[in-house]
Amino acid sequence: MLFLPAILWANNPQIPRIDLSLSAPDTPAQLVSTLNVILVLTLLALAPSMVLVMTSFARIIIVFSFLRTALGTQQSPPTQLLVSLALIMTIFIMEPIGKQAYDNAIEPYMEGTIGYQEAFEIGVVPFKEFMLRNTREKDLALFYRIRKLDNPQTIADVPISILVPAFMISELKTAFQIGFLIYLPFLVIDMVVSSILMAMGMMMLPPVMISLPFKLLVFVIVDGWNLLTQGLVDSFR
Repeated sequence: MLFLPAILWANNPQIPRIDLSLSAPDTPAQLVSTLNVILVLTLLALAPSMVLVMTSFARIIIVFSFLRTALGTQQSPPTQLLVSLALIMTIFIMEPIGKQAYDNAIEPYMEGTIGYQEAFEIGVVPFKEFMLRNTREKDLALFYRIRKLDNPQTIADVPISILVPAFMISELKTAFQIGFLIYLPFLVIDMVVSSILMAMGMMMLPPVMISLPFKLLVFVIVDGWNLLTQGLVDSFR
C-alpha cells in the first residue's frame, strides 16, 4: 500500500507545470490590486519593527536588561526568556488598543464597508493616542522644530513620521530612569559588602561573589518580579 502512489505515478507520470510571468497591468483595478499585495507584504516585513517602535516592548526589554545587569547574574534569566516575557507583557498592555483598532478599522475593511486607506487612518488612531500619552511634549516639539512645522491642534494633526521617533526617545529616557531606580538598592548592597570585606582585610575576595546571594535574597523577599511587573504596567499612562 505504501508503494501504490509511486506505482500509479510511474504508469501515468504527470509533472506539474510552473508558469512565472510578469506583465504590465491592463486596467487601473489590476494596478490597485498589485499595489495592495505589495503593501500587505511590506507591512508583514515591517511588523517586527512596528512592535518595537509603536508599543511598550522597548521600555520593558530595556528595564529587564538593567535588572539582570544590576543583579549581576550574567546570562540568567536567559535573553530568550526575557524577550518572551517582554512580548507577553506587551501583548497584555496593547491588547485593548489592538482590539479597538480591529473593531474600528480591520473588521469594517474585511466586510468591505471601507477602503484600505480609510482603514489605515482609523486603525492607527488608537496607537497614536497611546504613543502621545507616553511621549513628552519636549521630545515631540524637538522633531517639530527640526521639520519647522507649526504646533498641532489635534491628534489627527500629528503625523506618524514625527510621533514615532518622539515616542522612541521618550521610551528610552523612561526606561533609563526606571533602570537607575532599580540599580540603587543593589548598588547599596555592593557597597556594604565591599566595605565589610575591606574592613576584614579580605581584599583578594571579589565582592561580587559575596553580594550576589544577598541581592538575590533581597529580590526574592520583596517579590521583585511582582513589583517590577506592576510598576512597568502602571508606568504606561
